[in-house]
Amino acid sequence: MSSKEQDMGQGSLFSMGDETGDRPTDALPQEDDQLDMTQPLPARVRPRTLDEVVGQDHLIGEGRLLRRMIEADQVSSMIFWGPPGVGKTTLARVIARQTSSHFINFSAVTSGIKEIRKVMEQAEAYRKMGRRTILFVDEIHRFNRAQQDAFLPYVERGSIILIGATTENPSFEVNGALLSRCKVFVLHALEADDLVRLMRRVLADERGFGGERVSITDEQLEAIANFSDGDARGALSTLEMVVINSPAEDDGSITVTDETLSQCVSKKSLLYDKSGEEHYNIISALHKSMRNSDPDAAIYWLARMLEGGEDPLYVARRVTRFAAEDIGLADPRALEVCVAAFQACHMIGMPECTVHLTEAVAYCAMAPKSNALYKAYEHAKRDAKERMAEPVPLQIRNAPTDLMGNLGYGRDYQYAHDTEEKLTAMPCLPESLEGTEYYVPTDSGLEARYGERLAEIRAWKREHAGEWRSTTSTEDEEGASSRRPARGDSDGRS
Repeated sequence: MSSKEQDMGQGSLFSMGDETGDRPTDALPQEDDQLDMTQPLPARVRPRTLDEVVGQDHLIGEGRLLRRMIEADQVSSMIFWGPPGVGKTTLARVIARQTSSHFINFSAVTSGIKEIRKVMEQAEAYRKMGRRTILFVDEIHRFNRAQQDAFLPYVERGSIILIGATTENPSFEVNGALLSRCKVFVLHALEADDLVRLMRRVLADERGFGGERVSITDEQLEAIANFSDGDARGALSTLEMVVINSPAEDDGSITVTDETLSQCVSKKSLLYDKSGEEHYNIISALHKSMRNSDPDAAIYWLARMLEGGEDPLYVARRVTRFAAEDIGLADPRALEVCVAAFQACHMIGMPECTVHLTEAVAYCAMAPKSNALYKAYEHAKRDAKERMAEPVPLQIRNAPTDLMGNLGYGRDYQYAHDTEEKLTAMPCLPESLEGTEYYVPTDSGLEARYGERLAEIRAWKREHAGEWRSTTSTEDEEGASSRRPARGDSDGRS
């Protein structure tokens, strides 16, 4: 241990006072290095150096950027983003041990704008004395925009080095101005092998179970690791529960039994936030798995959502949308299946409706795909929003009153059922859009058949376009025309 670490070990790692022992009157509570066996296991065995940290080799492996920054004591403002239990707070504590800066531990859960201002004033005072302040903010996403803005001027002038930790996507939860001044480091969920290695270390560590003789198999440790879903804190908490509840032998040793283990890992808590980023990640995975015609992946992501507590009606709505957006007329039956699944979810709810959603998801995954309807609407939407709002052609307007009839509404309308082909060449688009084709069928599934029929219809209409022109009225009532006046036509008649 370096002399600096030895000095820090004499008092709080997070003391707000200086090295002479002076402390501001509103200093945060101190934490020391005294071993307290009453603490939960994850707190007792928290890593003290970078070499004790398990995982995150992409950030703190030899030669990696974050490790070089910490070891050189050149830490800049940063955000640690990752799921629970992957080492965000641990890395902040390691920085506290290996930096010569004044360090403050700050929680967004228990602190408000008043506390922020007090801490910032102290940090500014330290800056004027030539000393840096590192402010670690846990759960930074819980601060609102105004609270986050309070950090900006101090980060800007260098009064503080801000280290924030968040489980939420900082792109959505951290102010853009603050985010632009911070380096974002993404921490990943730990691998099962990492967790097994961590638990083996804890079983031998005096801060853990090193003073006890605990017998646990590799298979049992792997079961705990898989149950913990990459969460080191969860793995250690489960290990502690398993050891404490295992029977002790006559010689004082502890043997973990499969029965005890099964009781402690019987209910898995899935990583899923119905309003957070993981919600959108998994519904995206479901949607894209169906689009890629992969029913196995689609059913897995469906299970992840439903077992994580998602509203089945939300899933049913998204799957119903998929049926029209990504399948469409390639298999119109898909929409019927999805609507039926939605109705089943509404009527019987969870957990019975899981099989109905599975049927819909599997059907959509295996159905022929076409996004022609989606593309058709998007094309039409652009024209509707960006082009001049053309009036409805007179021939397809309704004329429920005499006045409207006198103005030409409905004039020259042709009733398709009166024709042998059940078709007329009467245009239904505004003149400026005549000939525009929004729907372009694919040759996928049944849509190929609809495409052939549409091609026949369009060819017939082009062939007979002149017939409609020759049968329309030439007489215009004043103000009745829906056509644009010809250039130079001062009275508005073409």
